[in-house]
Amino acid sequence: MSDIQSSSPEQRPDPSSPTPRMRRARVAVWIYFFISGMIMAAWAARVPAVKAQAGLNDGQLSIALLGLALGALAAMQVAGRMVDRFGSAANVLPAAFFGSLALIAPGYANSLPFLFVALFAVGFGHGMIDVPINVHAARIQRSYGRPIMASFHAAFPIGGFVGAGIGGLAAYVELSAAATFWIVSVALALLSLVVRRGLLPGRDAAAESDAERPPERRRRLLPDVPPRVVLLGAVAFCCMLAEGSATDWATVFLHDSRGASGALAAAGFSVFSGMMACGRLVGDRLAARFGAVRIVRVGAVTAAVGLGAGLVVPSAAVGVIGFGLMGAGLSCVIPQVFTAATSHDPRRAGRNLGFTAAMGYTGLLSGPVTIGAVAHSSSLAVALAIPLLLALLIALAAGRLRAADTVRRADLAVT
Repeated sequence: MSDIQSSSPEQRPDPSSPTPRMRRARVAVWIYFFISGMIMAAWAARVPAVKAQAGLNDGQLSIALLGLALGALAAMQVAGRMVDRFGSAANVLPAAFFGSLALIAPGYANSLPFLFVALFAVGFGHGMIDVPINVHAARIQRSYGRPIMASFHAAFPIGGFVGAGIGGLAAYVELSAAATFWIVSVALALLSLVVRRGLLPGRDAAAESDAERPPERRRRLLPDVPPRVVLLGAVAFCCMLAEGSATDWATVFLHDSRGASGALAAAGFSVFSGMMACGRLVGDRLAARFGAVRIVRVGAVTAAVGLGAGLVVPSAAVGVIGFGLMGAGLSCVIPQVFTAATSHDPRRAGRNLGFTAAMGYTGLLSGPVTIGAVAHSSSLAVALAIPLLLALLIALAAGRLRAADTVRRADLAVT
């Protein structure tokens, strides 16, 4: 049965005329994605100040950052079950409110244990936000009857850009990290309260009733995880490992292996990020016209070709272009993977998405470490062949994303 079929008027797609309620819900969820990006970027911009305040060296800081990762991974499992039980709308506001205020704690860290616990809280808040907003975004997408998920995910880097700008300005005027976090936290907490009324009421499971789909009885590869969701998690792992590799190693590769100046090397990551944001801004139209399977497959191949050119051609300029193609190619993978995870069985969308997102974040966190370890024993160029191979694996697995094509080609009127 198609994932867009519904027993309620709210969930019957009419791509030509989304209702005002649907538009308000879309804006509200977009803002929550923006809030999530702001929180993480505001923290990242003041890391040097917090590090100095707590008296940490680089090794101790890496241990503290582990708290951020562990908090996010733990929260995604809790959030998934809460979303399935109470609905995404009921979880978005408390998650966003907690996530916003949790940002205050690192501003007062004066030791490694303090900062570890504070960052665990920030990571937990981020994970609690991530699951319900993606489930609610998928619910809105079903109501629209056409792909709009990538536009939501574009809000995260936009929020990150704004948050980084605010953090950088605060550092420039020598505002303390605590004061910066207070200003950002209170503003985002208030914003989360204001936009809450735009969310759709009711339960997400109404998208597909028990009568329409009987309880799944197939063998599961992991406890409480359907085989197809395991595969989606593997795709998310591959994609976000590749993203993490570019984030931490693009600049180093261009500077050390291609002889780029500091400015040109920094441009490599900037172009990667910019092309990823641009890809997500146009990703919905591409998905509506060509389908999730095709854009993920073509995008993954594009990422592999771009990165491969940068690794083979001994030119810094080609390297920058290659990382740009990598960002554009990977930009639409996660939105489509998350859509497929929530569409597989809407009654357990939270748990499915929680598992998929946790797999993705595991890749994001392990990627830079893996690349560094391989580079230490061989070379950075050889190590960066790992995300290239993973991009090709994504292309091979793209056929499993067919459920993300929530609308038939005959209905795809892109306005």
